[in-house]
Amino acid sequence: MVKLNAAGTGLLGSACISGSDYDGVNVEDQLNKENGAAEKANGLIKNYGDDSRSEVILDGSNNIYVASTSRSKGNFPVTAGAFQTTFGGGKQDGVVIKLSPNCDNLIFASFLGGSGEDACFVMKVNPITGDLYVAGATTSTNMNGNKAGAIQPAFSGGICDGYISIISSDGSTLKKTTYLGTSGFDAIYGIDFDKNGFPYVMGSTTGAWTTTSNVGFINPGAKQFVAKLLPDLSAYVYSTTFGTASPNPNISPVAFLVDRCENVYVSGWGGWLFANADPYGLSGTVGMPVSSNAIKKVTDNRDFYFIVIQKNAASLLYATFFGQNDGPSSVSEHVDGGTSRYDRNGAIYQAICANCSDHSITPFPTTPGVWSPKNGTGGLGCNLAAIKIAFNFAGVAADPRPYIDGKLDSTGCVPLEVFFSDTAHNAKTYIWRFGDGSPDVTLTGGPQVYHTFTNVGTYRVRLIAIDSNSCNVADTGYVNILVRKDRAILDFDFAKVGDCTSLLYEFKNVSTSPPGKPFNIPDDFTWNFGDGSGPQSGAIDVTHQFPGNGTYLVRLVLNDTSYCNYPDSLTDTLRVSPNVKAQFEVADGCVPYDAFFNNTSLGGRTFLWNFGDPAGTTSTAMYPNFTYIDTGTYTVQLTAIDSGTCNIRSDTSMIVHVHEKPMAGFTVSPVPPQYNVPTFFQNTSVGATHYTWYFGDNDSATSTTMDPVKHQYQYTGTFNACLVAYNQYECSDTTCQDVEALINPLLDVPNAFTPGRFGENSIITVKGFGIIAMNWKIYNRYGQLVFQTNTPLQGWDGTLNGTPQPIGVYAYTLEATFEDGTKTTRKGDITLIR
Repeated sequence: MVKLNAAGTGLLGSACISGSDYDGVNVEDQLNKENGAAEKANGLIKNYGDDSRSEVILDGSNNIYVASTSRSKGNFPVTAGAFQTTFGGGKQDGVVIKLSPNCDNLIFASFLGGSGEDACFVMKVNPITGDLYVAGATTSTNMNGNKAGAIQPAFSGGICDGYISIISSDGSTLKKTTYLGTSGFDAIYGIDFDKNGFPYVMGSTTGAWTTTSNVGFINPGAKQFVAKLLPDLSAYVYSTTFGTASPNPNISPVAFLVDRCENVYVSGWGGWLFANADPYGLSGTVGMPVSSNAIKKVTDNRDFYFIVIQKNAASLLYATFFGQNDGPSSVSEHVDGGTSRYDRNGAIYQAICANCSDHSITPFPTTPGVWSPKNGTGGLGCNLAAIKIAFNFAGVAADPRPYIDGKLDSTGCVPLEVFFSDTAHNAKTYIWRFGDGSPDVTLTGGPQVYHTFTNVGTYRVRLIAIDSNSCNVADTGYVNILVRKDRAILDFDFAKVGDCTSLLYEFKNVSTSPPGKPFNIPDDFTWNFGDGSGPQSGAIDVTHQFPGNGTYLVRLVLNDTSYCNYPDSLTDTLRVSPNVKAQFEVADGCVPYDAFFNNTSLGGRTFLWNFGDPAGTTSTAMYPNFTYIDTGTYTVQLTAIDSGTCNIRSDTSMIVHVHEKPMAGFTVSPVPPQYNVPTFFQNTSVGATHYTWYFGDNDSATSTTMDPVKHQYQYTGTFNACLVAYNQYECSDTTCQDVEALINPLLDVPNAFTPGRFGENSIITVKGFGIIAMNWKIYNRYGQLVFQTNTPLQGWDGTLNGTPQPIGVYAYTLEATFEDGTKTTRKGDITLIR
């Protein structure tokens, strides 16, 4: 275990807890199941990644709990007084550990297991009692713990059972244990609590799971289960299953949550992992329930799956597939045993081993503006994908956060302006109380507000977030603000040392400390001269030799945390040059033109600008902005003055041209739309010379002239199409409008083509509408695969590895899925003509 500081730059604590055998891994031998070897002999491994299932959580005091496994029978460091200080038997026991927040004290460590093989997969602290609930899988028929009155006091007799054990927070007492199992394989992969202290479990089975009659949502015969139990494990409150009625589970479960409204969330991934092989026995995601608003309604049988089940399993709130459309030769997206989480607001943070093959043909779905939209491995190879999906079923929440000077902070100097934001932002009304006697502020237009504290003190700020239509109606959150008056006023002077050609400068720290808190020089300050020389001593008077002419940002930094404006700094621009030379950069633009003037002068301490407008507007800013509201030609003048240079003053001027702005516009036909008919876009822009079209269906942007544009949509829907019009000065105007399209799913393949010639017939492609997934293969007369694609956008040019193929007849097979979920299969011949 390792604990780092919030910035990840420092080690706060660490601990290694182990014996002499395998610890922290759920494995008995080293058989390679990926290559078809028999299931690992401990019987507790069903899914890829089960080897490394374990749990680390914190309690309310930041104590660290660890649930895992151990084969160190004789020397695992269990603690005196723990509930099970001896190894239970077999080759592997579960272990439960509690550490102090900085990993410097082992509070307790205990085995958990019987005479068979045991694994602790998950655990959670009961919010009402403080007891620790641990769950996992076992083959032991004699698990420790009181089983009187338990739901299932005896082992079921299958491969393994799930189990739940209740442990006191000090680790001294194993209060209760129950099996949960069938005649097959059973394991618990998730445990959580509602606000009333009722435990919920999630897992998978290969048997006939016990369900209750009081549920409204159930998929009979499915092999994924969710159940709510009484806190003493004596009975089910409800139990249900979801998925398809198949011999094996559909998915390998990954994350689990019970939200404030007692809705249940599950994430997992399904289907076979390795190409054309199924060593782990998952039946795949086809047929699992999805909701009408799913992100992805049709699966390739090897997708991630997210489901939200309403309180008391009353109904299905949401379910969706997620992932790329993998071909049969692909390695599907999966999880390599790591832990992903839901937050308390019902958003999933899911890590995925993704895009393992077919990088360019079937890219993994990413959203605009992300840091890395594509797989960076090149060629074939998995990459880490991370997704966040907010399902918005967890009811209203209040999560106030304070920001001072753009940074998350709760301490500052009077008068202190704080920007407050509710990061949950899922309410309709927000009531802010700032704790300083000012009136409450009620907002309905958004969760953000500014407030200025004018007196020194500590203020408890309260936010009530309200949505009368949510399951919990309202939620309250608090944050403390500390307002102080011990501000250090930062200031410094500088002057050239020597004649006008010198590059040596003297800097004097003239900062002012608050009464009664004098500075500790030089420790309280650091100088940085912006020339790559690094931080310098914070002495009051320092001299610095600059390496050459240039513009340097000199910075004085306050290091002392005892002042209310820590970490503050003051930066000034120093232009070092023997002679001052006024110069600047500015671009031409279109009205209304907000011109930015980039001052690139050599030397210069003061500057005077004249923007050449009829009013004769001037400025003394170093980098000014000025808005021209009329077209025309303007002469801008700059005077730079620096008494430390040899020539002291320099003047320059530049002409700025301000032009008319273009006006973008277009019309669409036919209106109303017709089935499978292309949409025609007529450009009606004025004053433009070139254009860029965006059709709103994730197709590539198409640049064109003013001629009409034809675009064929592939799906029924309403698309936001946009046109950007540019003039010869690269000024732009954008207009957008909703465009409707009607598509009747169709598919066809031409029976001949002429590669090597110009025109549409030089490449053969699948022709169709509404195709969301396909697998098209073309073979020569020897049965050799010469072409394969998963998208109708890619066609065959008649070559194999760059070599033209001979004239003749080629056979093809085609599997396609349409947007309405229907599927089709085609076989036929293609004649290659040259």
